[in-house]
Amino acid sequence: MSRTAVQSPRLLAERPVPGDSPSRNARPARSVTVNLAESPLGWLLARGHVSQRQFDAGERLRGDWERGQLGQKVTMAWDAAPVSRSRGGSAESQGLGGAQLDAKRRFEAAVTAAGPGLSDILWRIVCAGEGMRNAEQALGWPARAGKLVLGIALDRVADYYRIR
Repeated sequence: MSRTAVQSPRLLAERPVPGDSPSRNARPARSVTVNLAESPLGWLLARGHVSQRQFDAGERLRGDWERGQLGQKVTMAWDAAPVSRSRGGSAESQGLGGAQLDAKRRFEAAVTAAGPGLSDILWRIVCAGEGMRNAEQALGWPARAGKLVLGIALDRVADYYRIR
C-alpha cells in the first residue's frame, strides 16, 4: 500500500533572499517564491528530510494537539460560568468533552514517549509551525542539528502511534 503526501493548498508569495540588501525603492536582486500554506513538516517531507512515516506521526500528533485545543486562546469566553457542585476544576466544569480529553491525553502520552529533550523541537516544528531555522535559534542549537533531533523524536512518536 503506497501513501502519498497530503497536498497542501497553494498560497504563493515572493520573498527576497535573506542577506540580499536591495536599495530603498528598488526590487530585490534575488527572490524566491514560497508557499505560505505549507507546513514546516510538509516542507521537510517534500525535500526528503523526513520519511512518510515520520510525517504521518507528526500530522497525527498535530491533529491531537488541535483536537485537544491545546493552543493558546486568543479570545475571551463570554459564556456564563458553569455551576458546579464540587470543588476544584473537573473536566466537565471546564467544558472539555470526551473526545477533547482523549486527544489531550494522547498528545501528552506521545510527547512523553518522544522522551526528554526532544519535545521542544517536536512541539515547535509540528504544533507551533515554526521553521527549522527559527526553532534551532530559539533552542540555541547549531544549524542542521534540529533535523536530526526532530527525526529521532518523530520516530518515537510513530512508535507510540503504531505507525508502520
